[in-house]
Amino acid sequence: MALTAAGPAAAAKVKLDPGEWGHPAGADCVSCHEKASPGIARQWHESAHAAAGVNCMDCHQADAADVDAIEHEGQVIATIVSPKDCGRCHGQEYREQEGSVHAEAYAIIEARVPALAHQLTGPEMQAAGCDQCHGSQVRVRGDGTLDPATWPNSGIGRINPDGSKGSCSSCHGRHAFSKAQAREPDACVRCHSGPDSPDKEVFEASKHGMLYAAQRDAMNLGADTWVAGKDYTAAPTCVTCHMGAAGKVPATHDVGLRNAWSLNTPISERQYLVVLDDGAKLELPADAKPPKRGTELAKADGSTAKVKVVATPERRRLVMSTVCLECHSKTMIQGFMNQFDDVVELYNRKFGAPAAAIMAGLYDAGKLTPLPFDEPVEFSYWELWHDEGARARHGAAMASPNHAWWDGMYLVGRNFYSQFLPQARAAAGAQAAALVDVHIDDAADHAWRAETQQGNPILGWIPPAPELAPSVPNAPGTDAAAATSSPGESIAEEGGE
Repeated sequence: MALTAAGPAAAAKVKLDPGEWGHPAGADCVSCHEKASPGIARQWHESAHAAAGVNCMDCHQADAADVDAIEHEGQVIATIVSPKDCGRCHGQEYREQEGSVHAEAYAIIEARVPALAHQLTGPEMQAAGCDQCHGSQVRVRGDGTLDPATWPNSGIGRINPDGSKGSCSSCHGRHAFSKAQAREPDACVRCHSGPDSPDKEVFEASKHGMLYAAQRDAMNLGADTWVAGKDYTAAPTCVTCHMGAAGKVPATHDVGLRNAWSLNTPISERQYLVVLDDGAKLELPADAKPPKRGTELAKADGSTAKVKVVATPERRRLVMSTVCLECHSKTMIQGFMNQFDDVVELYNRKFGAPAAAIMAGLYDAGKLTPLPFDEPVEFSYWELWHDEGARARHGAAMASPNHAWWDGMYLVGRNFYSQFLPQARAAAGAQAAALVDVHIDDAADHAWRAETQQGNPILGWIPPAPELAPSVPNAPGTDAAAATSSPGESIAEEGGE
């Protein structure tokens, strides 16, 4: 797979014949909506769609047999303009998005939602929280309207009534569908912020984020082409590194293509990228045997497809590094990547793997119930990797030392030793040595705990230096030999006199 082959830097040229758009009923839509919803009409008037003659009906038209079709002012329309609809004109972007991790965002968490959004809080939170970023499975009621429990949302992995996945408007807000808006960090941080995906905070605190804030006016965000090092040099954004064109690297709507590590898991793994024959993609751990071409694999939604090609973690790292080369030297990039990898491997070795093994042992021994979050140690474990562990790894990945350390690995260490281990030992009871301590007692990373007399001024106190025995000065009139003789020798000499 030629991940670094030259390719388009801007949106691919629309190949559909212009006669396929410009629906005659579109003028009536605009005329009415200029009165009923003038903000929407204004956004469309100022859009690239309007300039090209693409109107409301070109996007919203539906077939009467469509599951979400409704009659509106004498026309058959669909409320949801899905990626499949956009793909009529933007075929390449649709195919790239269709196989991305974004498109699977709902499928990835579907089985996990009840434990948090239903049990820990309440089911009302799913629609207002989880679904707004991950998406929902949009349901259509009997009258053709959309179920308000699943709509509105523009979640990136939304499952639409036509079966397509995703929402183009999640990044390109309707009805302007601006490419400049999608290039802004704010297009991403709507979802990529907070404990589990702290990229807003990390980016803003990094040197990249500082440069962007200071030099945003030089970013050329509205340009037709947007190639790093050519069309702009002021700073990178999320799109620059994860989707944008740079040198021989083409732009892509597959946002996870260049990620060599998984960073939002209990233990991070380097990942193969597996491209399937239906355009979908999977990520598999690098310590597993890569699947051969033609092997049938199960996807996140339960369906299957055959392997078309596999990209190694090294290949993915090469693509990301090629983007970095537009502004940095090879030695700087290699040094940064080494530091990033070291932090991830430290987290895995010292905290991630031992904590996972401890939890597995507690569950296997029946010391914890299978029900999530009914015991304190489960919260400590969850936050260890999902919150502060994610911040540490993302901070190292995006060059924010404060998030890698104080808001990341420091909190991981503090909570591992002061909360997680004591809670795990309490849950294990008499089996604490076999279920908990065995995973850390002989590990070099944890050996420091045995050095209880090693002082350090970090807490404001160190042990006093040991007192030395007082020395006896030479008495007047004695020679050196007498001064250094033992008490017994001196007495014997005096007795002889």
